[in-house]
Amino acid sequence: MDSQLFARALGSVGPEAIQQAELSRRLHAIQPVPDIKFDGHGPQPTTNDGDQHNRSRGAIGNEIRAHRAGVNCIAIDRFEGRHLISGGAEASIKIWDLATAEHAQRKFINNPTAEVKKSPTSHQYGITHVCFYPFDSQAFISSSYDHKLKVYSTDTMSASATFDLDSVIYSHSISSIAHHLLVACATQHSAVRLVDLRSGANAHSLAGHQRAVLSVAWSPHEEYILASGSSDGTARLWDIRRSANSLGVLDLEDSVGIEGEDGLGKNARDRNHGKAHTDVVNGVVWTDDGRYLVTAGHDERVRVWDMATGANDLAHFGPIIKNKHLSTLLPLLVPSHALLSRKQVMFYPNQKEILMFDLFRGTLLKRLRLPGVVAAPIRGSTAQGSFRNRTTSLAWKADDVGLYSAHADGVIRVWLPITPEDLQADNSEDQETGGDEDETRKRKRDALEDIFRDLTRQKITFT
Repeated sequence: MDSQLFARALGSVGPEAIQQAELSRRLHAIQPVPDIKFDGHGPQPTTNDGDQHNRSRGAIGNEIRAHRAGVNCIAIDRFEGRHLISGGAEASIKIWDLATAEHAQRKFINNPTAEVKKSPTSHQYGITHVCFYPFDSQAFISSSYDHKLKVYSTDTMSASATFDLDSVIYSHSISSIAHHLLVACATQHSAVRLVDLRSGANAHSLAGHQRAVLSVAWSPHEEYILASGSSDGTARLWDIRRSANSLGVLDLEDSVGIEGEDGLGKNARDRNHGKAHTDVVNGVVWTDDGRYLVTAGHDERVRVWDMATGANDLAHFGPIIKNKHLSTLLPLLVPSHALLSRKQVMFYPNQKEILMFDLFRGTLLKRLRLPGVVAAPIRGSTAQGSFRNRTTSLAWKADDVGLYSAHADGVIRVWLPITPEDLQADNSEDQETGGDEDETRKRKRDALEDIFRDLTRQKITFT
């Protein structure tokens, strides 16, 4: 950092380059912060049913938990990066204030500020996906295994709209740039369902997949373009303005795309056939510039696709990738403004750890181990990769370098940059605190010695 500041003083680099370099340095310094905990059963938050009964702490053993039955999904608002929303396997939804924990110097127990508990008017089964409304963080959208998509107000924590799709909803997506208010839903049905929040209609479907759809994502730059991944192994692109809708599928064997070998379509593959993965596709994510799409599948591969041509970028992430659970699994792509130019970092939610990759090279940059966690398969489960501490969801704090992870054991974990400067500051603070404590002990000891000396010097007369 000193060299960067010196270069800035000489005028050889600009302030933006220094900012990106510092953000990149902090990104590579991310470590677990186990002393920041999310306690979902501490002080009673505001709820949707007005219940104010005292509850016991959400601790099982010595572990403080956000949701007792497991955390299925989390999301952070994109405006201030202050509020985190979590959806639990027990059908509850909780909102957390991250700003309070920021000033706690990595030691804090966070309690929810608001909660939607299971009730006749809320979700009846586990929450599958949550997201804040992209234009106003005072509202959020949730989906569940109970076939319902709900729109909630963060002020009242009550549902303002409910849509019954008659099928399990695995995930949903709403565009942050579009003029339309269409929510794309990945359901147990083979068609992608579109829900119009403006009209309340939910009858429009995009047919093309042969089996259940597990993941959907709107393009961040083209408001009518949608990507979806299915359990039939295909990743499909859609233009909702077209009568046929489908633009084609991505083919793992296609490394040239629609331009062909000569740039004019020579030996270009048919876009209506092919598979993105040899097994279930349960994750699709766009880069924030809309130039690439990332897919994850049960073949334990992550693939990167050039969206200008539809070609497989052939990035290889090695055999370390694990992915066998039948639920949506979304890699997290760090916003490009937090990185040096021409770089893209991906965090992948593995079973017992979070993996940090260079997206385009496939290079493993860092392995973030879950602190104090030992993988233990769930009893009675026959599914491979079914672990209590399985990482289910990741969220990025947009205004700073900060990663939050949700886990099937009910814990929300925090990952923050801890640089050598931070460690030095902490050590200095500890030394100062330790010095103050030693001084206090010395004063007390001196006072006791004075009292004892006075007592022993007193002349005692026996009569």
